[in-house]
Amino acid sequence: MHDSEQTAASADAIPHADPFAIFENWFAQARVSEPNDPNAMALATATPDGHPSVRMVLLKGHGPDGFVFYTNLHSRKGGELQANPHVALLFHWKSLRRQIRIEGPITPVTEAEADAYFASRHPESRLGSAASDQSRPLPDRQTYLDRVDELRAQYPEGDIGRPAHWSGYRVTPSAIEFWQDRDFRLHERRRFVSDGQVGWTSTLLYP
Repeated sequence: MHDSEQTAASADAIPHADPFAIFENWFAQARVSEPNDPNAMALATATPDGHPSVRMVLLKGHGPDGFVFYTNLHSRKGGELQANPHVALLFHWKSLRRQIRIEGPITPVTEAEADAYFASRHPESRLGSAASDQSRPLPDRQTYLDRVDELRAQYPEGDIGRPAHWSGYRVTPSAIEFWQDRDFRLHERRRFVSDGQVGWTSTLLYP
């Protein structure tokens, strides 16, 4: 790794290091401090003509190969992901006064990965996903609940298979930015950019 800064960072600064290791450290702290869903992240997508949309999803896997989430491929975000396979993620851990921004392209997870994660879900969650035409108009909530009940009658143990239109994506980061809140808004920011091979450059940014 090569740090783009000309002078050594202060002891309090976010270091130039492996960004995945920094993420893992911050994520571990968030799992302790956040009251709900420390793996919640905002997922920003855009249509081919540049109209953005954003929603909260859950991180379901991460490591040097990227950040994984799952979705209904027929949903609005599923359509946008297929048309424009570039996204941005945002983690905001209010309890730690920290943010992490991630940008990069997506690739589908393997069928085996999708099957394994779907099978790991609570039976009610599996039924709910299979019954949902996500993002499509719904005349009333009872219609959806009735569809769940119909599937529950067919699969009383909740052992329904993964629908073909339900799978996941892996975000391979081209940039990762860490933000730490400081008093009087004298915040710290460091942005890492991938060199496309195995390394990262980074620089501190004005807050």
